[in-house]
Parts: sequence; structure tokens; C-alpha cells
Amino acid sequence: MEFLNQSGSRQQPKIRMRGTTMDPSDPSPLFEDTSAGVNKHDHSGVGKGPDVYPGQALLSDPMSNLAMAYGSSLASHGKEMMDKSLDRFIPISKLKYYFAVDTVYVGKKLGLLVFPYMHENWEVSYQQDTPVAPRFDINAPDLYIPVMGFITYVLVAGLALGTQNRFSPEILGIQASSALVWLIIEVLAMLLSLYLVTVNTDLTTIDLVAFSGYKYVGMIVGVVAGLLFGRTGYYLSLLWCCISIFVFTIRTLRLKILSEAAAEGRLVRGAKNQLRMYLTMAIAAAQPVFMYWLTFHLVR
Repeated sequence: MEFLNQSGSRQQPKIRMRGTTMDPSDPSPLFEDTSAGVNKHDHSGVGKGPDVYPGQALLSDPMSNLAMAYGSSLASHGKEMMDKSLDRFIPISKLKYYFAVDTVYVGKKLGLLVFPYMHENWEVSYQQDTPVAPRFDINAPDLYIPVMGFITYVLVAGLALGTQNRFSPEILGIQASSALVWLIIEVLAMLLSLYLVTVNTDLTTIDLVAFSGYKYVGMIVGVVAGLLFGRTGYYLSLLWCCISIFVFTIRTLRLKILSEAAAEGRLVRGAKNQLRMYLTMAIAAAQPVFMYWLTFHLVR
């Protein structure tokens, strides 16, 4: 075919054969040749090293590493300050000592609370001026038995109320809260008495809570005996447990409250030492009173 150009002369059309490349000087290509460029990729970056991502660049920045280290130090410092503030009100580090028990210790301590008459050595063992953990010394006070005793007492009280068709969540809540309030009042009264008598002792508030909480063991025994054998079983078992806790408290606290006289090997003489002895007996005598007061209405 022939075409006329603008000057009127004849011109043959340019025919491109299949498989030939296109002339780059051709000003008006009709179609783009894509047969050889479909799977063509730019491999110019091959051999130039691994790709670098923005996150990697951020982590490799020395300033970002410094900021992360500073933030971590701030977080650890804040945690340390919080632990110190919490330990001021709740001595968590000291509480760990009172829960360092094992099965052997719990069994022996329960036996000592129920039958303390054959035990001879009541002194707490020390290692480098520090009392050993309760699991190594049966005379050391602990919080595991008082806490578990309180929980078990509440459950047994609910069982006793249920057998009498008097159970309700409100009554059980009142039972638990009243027992807790009486425990707090007892500990506060002992702290006030020790302050008024000016006793120089190593007894802590947690020690007093532990010694006051041991009576829940006898209370549980009395209520369970009442459920199984009636009021007669309740009174007999509770009487035994009251005498046992009285003897246990006397023999335990007399080494704490009378520690000065015992350390010097002197007899208990003088008005001050007599007040300490009376205080020890009063604390021991209060245990049976609370045991009866918190359990007599549970058995009918």
C-alpha cells in the first residue's frame, strides 16, 4: 500500500517483522512491544547487601538504644520505689518468713496446739541473730495455720448453720466479719497492753496475729465434734482445746514477754515483772473466752 505524505509524494509504509525490535526513532508506535518484558525485574540491587527496613534502622540508631535503656532504668526504679512504699504498710518481705512452712511442720504444729503438755523446749532457734524459718523450728510462729484456720472456721460455721436450716450468705458474712473484727480488737488490745507495761520484747504485730489465730484450730475441733456428737461432744472437745491453747500461749509468750528476766536468769520479782506475768496470763486466758464466744451459737 502507498500513502501520500504532506508534500504529496508517495511513501511506502514501514513494516516491522515479528520478533524484531522497535525502532526508537519511530515517532508514533501503534503498540508497545511487551512480549519480552513481562517477567523482567530490576536486579540492580543484587549484591548490594540485605534490604534495610525502617524498624531495623531505628533499632540500630545509638540514640534509640540509649532512650530504650533510659526507659528501662526508669521502669525498674519506679518498681523499686513502689515496692518500698508498699513494704512500709505491708511488710511483704517479712510475710514470706511466716509462710515458709511445709507439711511436716504443719502436722507437728497442729499436734502441739492440741496436746502441748509433753513439749519441753519452747525457745525459738536463731541463726546469726535471725530466727530460722518455721519449717525448721516448730516453736517459730507462722501465719499459714492461722489463715487456713480462719478460712476453715468460716466454712465449718456455714456447714453448721446449714444443718440447722439457718444458713444464708448474709449470716455467713456476718460470722466471718465478726470473727475478723474480734481478732483485730484482740491484737490492738495486746499492743496497747504491751505499750502500757513498757515491755521490751521482740514480739511484732505479725507475731501477735499468729498467736491469736492459733485458737481457730480448737474452735474447728469443737464445732466438728458438736456436729458429730451433739452438744456434749462440743463442750468436751472445746474444753480440752481451751486448756491446750491456754498452756500453749503461756509457755510461748512467757519467753517473749519475760525475755529480759529469762535472759538474765533472774526470778520473776518486782512489780514490773508481776505486771508482765499478769499480762501473759491475761492474753492466754482471753483465748478460751473468744473460742467459746465465736462457736457456742453454732451447735444446738
